This record gives sequence, C-alpha cells and structure tokens, in this order.
Amino acid sequence: MNLPAFPITDDHIHIDPVNGRGIEAAKEFQRVGGTHIFLVSKPSWSLSVHPSAGEDYAKVFDETLRVAEMVSAIGLGVHTILGVHPAEISRLTERMSLDRAVEVMKGGLDCAARYVGEGRAVALKSGRPHYDVDPEILAASNEVLTHALDLAAECRCALQIHAETGPCADVVEMAQRSKVPIERIVKHYGSPDTPLHPSLIAKHEAIPQLAREKRPFTMESDYMDENSRPGAVVGPKSVPRYTNQLLKNGLITEDDCHRIHAETIEKVYGVLITVG
Repeated sequence: MNLPAFPITDDHIHIDPVNGRGIEAAKEFQRVGGTHIFLVSKPSWSLSVHPSAGEDYAKVFDETLRVAEMVSAIGLGVHTILGVHPAEISRLTERMSLDRAVEVMKGGLDCAARYVGEGRAVALKSGRPHYDVDPEILAASNEVLTHALDLAAECRCALQIHAETGPCADVVEMAQRSKVPIERIVKHYGSPDTPLHPSLIAKHEAIPQLAREKRPFTMESDYMDENSRPGAVVGPKSVPRYTNQLLKNGLITEDDCHRIHAETIEKVYGVLITVG
C-alpha cells in the first residue's frame, strides 16, 4: 500500500461498534486517505451508562480505550479525548438535584484527568449546553466547565469544549483564570469568529480563506456513529474527502495540509503526527 503524501486528521470523531458501524467507519476514513483520528468519548447514556457518581464514567472511558485499540489495529493513528458531555446535566437532573449533578460531573472529569495523567488520553472534554437552559443550569454548567479548565491546567493538556454556536468569547477570561493557554482550548464544531482554537466541520466554507491566512485551525467530522442517525453530523469520509477536494481544486496546498493536519494538531495537543 502506498503511503499517504501527508497526514489527514479528524479532530473529533466517535466510533461505536455497539450502536453504530464501528471499525467499518474507521476503515472507510482510512480508505479515502485518513491517517489519524481523535476518538472522543460518547455521552454516557449512549452507552447505557447512567452515572450516580463520578467514577461511573470510567465505564465510558474504558469503552473508548477499547475502541481505540481496535482502531489502532487497522493501522490508523488514534488519540483519545475523555470527558463529560455538557448535556449530561439535563439527564442527571431528571433523577438528582442540580448540586448533586454538578458533583457527579466534576467527579467524572476528575476521573478523565487521571486517564490523561496516566498517558491513556491526550485531552479532556467539557463545555456547556448548546441549547437553551434556565439560568441556574447555565451557571452550574459554567461551574463544571471551570473545573475542567482547572484540570486541563493541572494536566497541561488541551480541552475540547462543546457549547453554544458562536465565539464563546467569555471562555477566554475563564481560561486565563485557570491559566490554560487559549490556543489549547478547542471549540468543537467551531466557527472562525471564536478567539479559541476552532475545530471546523470538514465542509466549512471558510477553510480555504483561513488556510490562505495561515490561521491555526483543525478539521472534524463529529461523526456520531449511531445506526439511528446515519451520517450525523457528517460521514467518516468527510475530512479526507474535503481535504483532497480542496487540494485538487487548488484552494489549499500540500503545505496547508501539513499545517492543518499535523503541525497545528501537535501544537494544540502535544502529540506527534507523522505518516510512514
């Protein structure tokens, strides 16, 4: 098999052999030129885990690591990102108090941080609901996000945040208080107007312009790998397919590809991305 000319990295993808296509989705990514993925832990409920304490999230994280081993076995580079999805707060408060939900979510992040400290994950995941919530839920969610920022500072790792559409500019001040470099706060499903690091959906129209400006950004599919939602958000082939399409059309260069899919990834996550 010919080696790829450059790496192609999906910055945020889920692979789920229980509820989705599993390794077949990873192979599809690989067949069209994908070389590396950042495998993100799924929400607890999607794996039939219903936490009542922070340590219960270990079941989710261990499943993520199990899938990572399967992905690595087919020859893809894989790094794991572990954390607590911000929508957990809505699920948890259906069966416990808000204060207890915050405690459970913080405990789950503590658990994820231990995996990072042990070298089993490279980054954390947190955020706040991307949908309208009552002010007290938003305040509690920001408390959880602040805890995640504090942990990222302690672990010296990146933090992916899932949050509302838009710049999330207030997170800059939160990150500064926690002493986390802004360039290591990744706005998952991001947009060019964010002061955080934007991880853009593969087909985002701003990619050629940002590449010309040499602005740091990464690309993701946010593929959910759930049979009930096939192709959501975009399919596993999307990052390599759009990258190669842009390259073929002269809208980006091979240097841009190296910068987007390797150099920027290395600066944000502190991992080496190579092919061969």
